[in-house]
Amino acid sequence: MKQNRRDFLKTTSLLTAASISGLSSKSFATNFINSKGTKMKFSFKPYTLELKHVFTVAVNSRTTTPVMLTEIEYDGVKGYGEASMPPYLGESQETATKFLSKVNLEQFDDPFEIEKILEYIDSIDEKNTAAKASVDIALHDLVGKLIGKPWYKIWGFDKTKTPYTTFTIGIDTPEVVRQKVKEADEFKILKVKLGRENDREMIETIRSVTDKPLTADANQGWKDKNYALEMIQWLSEQNVLYIEQPMPKEMIDENAWITERSPIPVLGDESIQRIPDLIKMKDVYSGVVIKLMKCTGMREAYKMITLARSLGMKVMLGCMTETSCAISAAAQLSPEVDWADLDGNLLIKNDPFEGVKVIDGKITLNDYPGIGLKN
Repeated sequence: MKQNRRDFLKTTSLLTAASISGLSSKSFATNFINSKGTKMKFSFKPYTLELKHVFTVAVNSRTTTPVMLTEIEYDGVKGYGEASMPPYLGESQETATKFLSKVNLEQFDDPFEIEKILEYIDSIDEKNTAAKASVDIALHDLVGKLIGKPWYKIWGFDKTKTPYTTFTIGIDTPEVVRQKVKEADEFKILKVKLGRENDREMIETIRSVTDKPLTADANQGWKDKNYALEMIQWLSEQNVLYIEQPMPKEMIDENAWITERSPIPVLGDESIQRIPDLIKMKDVYSGVVIKLMKCTGMREAYKMITLARSLGMKVMLGCMTETSCAISAAAQLSPEVDWADLDGNLLIKNDPFEGVKVIDGKITLNDYPGIGLKN
């Protein structure tokens, strides 16, 4: 159904308000849809991502990542979603299957009631944040397609303000690290995984082949606060822009001590999953890493960005190893953050989707409706 520009702007502003404040959208959904009695059809299927290289962080190594692909169909239009579940986060295809089997979207006759629907999804069970995100992403994709606009436009973001994304260099031997750096030639910023005994070797190896700015992620790998601070001070001299999760999330006082003394921003990742965590940790870290798989999707990520800004915190938008589905969804929020690490789809070799691109290292949004997937 076509609409004029005035109607579009009116209904878009209402949708934005509905997605943020919880207002019902029934009053305007009919401007787009004349499908009384139509039900949303929800389905899901497991999929396994194959990584281009062995991916090693402080706590584990792996060559695959299990995901769950979701789909919501309404009046012939399909929205796509994804749950990425690295094993260390506690979710799996089995847990996702158990959770998603409980989802009943047929009780809703209006997909524009985003807040109401996602509150229901969140109430089904505790945790299962990636599984919840898969429904959130599919619903946003569906609604964006029904409107005929990408979400960055619905939210009113400026696509020219998307950041450069980092490209992740996992822990490996010097020879492999140098090869990974060469493969990442188009990227302006590199992210280095740390947290093991060869941290300095990792940085020195990269510095032997490039002087590009770096970011670092210790993945909770450092256990002594004095050692962690010494490493961070050294990293700042190596042109490292910020450090993610230097110490275990349980060591709250130690992380706060480091943040107070660090010459570069200290970002909470594993420590900050959802909105309540952000509020609790506002004085512990100088910034937050927001990931759709941690916070249940686009709806809460939007709110977390807004809250973090009000608290004076830096914001980095991150990801797991994911397909272009979840990466494209996260990219819709990217004009509003300081930094981005949205390279998860670039680390795999069996991406079933085509979406948002990285051009010369910069996240480049397209105008495909919904989350930006190519039909």
